[in-house]
Amino acid sequence: MHIRAVRLDDLPVLQDIERAAGQCFRDIGMPEIAEDDPLPLGELVRYHHAGLAWVVANAADAPVAYLIADRVDGNLHVEQVSVHPDSARRGVGRLLLDHLAAHATSEGAPALTLTTFTQVPWNAPYYARCGFQLMDDSRLTPGLRKIREREAAHGLDRWPRVCMRRAL
Repeated sequence: MHIRAVRLDDLPVLQDIERAAGQCFRDIGMPEIAEDDPLPLGELVRYHHAGLAWVVANAADAPVAYLIADRVDGNLHVEQVSVHPDSARRGVGRLLLDHLAAHATSEGAPALTLTTFTQVPWNAPYYARCGFQLMDDSRLTPGLRKIREREAAHGLDRWPRVCMRRAL
């Protein structure tokens, strides 16, 4: 497997990966997350054009996982990282996070940030193992506060969520 930039013809596959990865939420009593639509193609195009979208591709160069990021308050923010269940538990997500960390370092960004569910094993506990630390709400930057507000408006605060930060 290798990491490469997302190509435009990958975008529908990214939606398929997100749908497949989301199904595991159904098993832990979060069917609303499993049923949530992936980002529209137009949004994914924006990440492609910004140069903030990568895939892990298999030997046939087909994407099996992806990560998209935003620049938020001087840091790179993980907007979405999804791994197809057939490729899960093989370090693929960590590979993408480490790739983003290297990219952020090359841009001079001091940290990676993300928002995530606290009680989902492959969310906050996983990110903690990848070097992310919980952020106290009083230390959130204006951009992170806006992200949390959008998430709450989308109904994601039905389950406990936090911001996390990985210093680089």
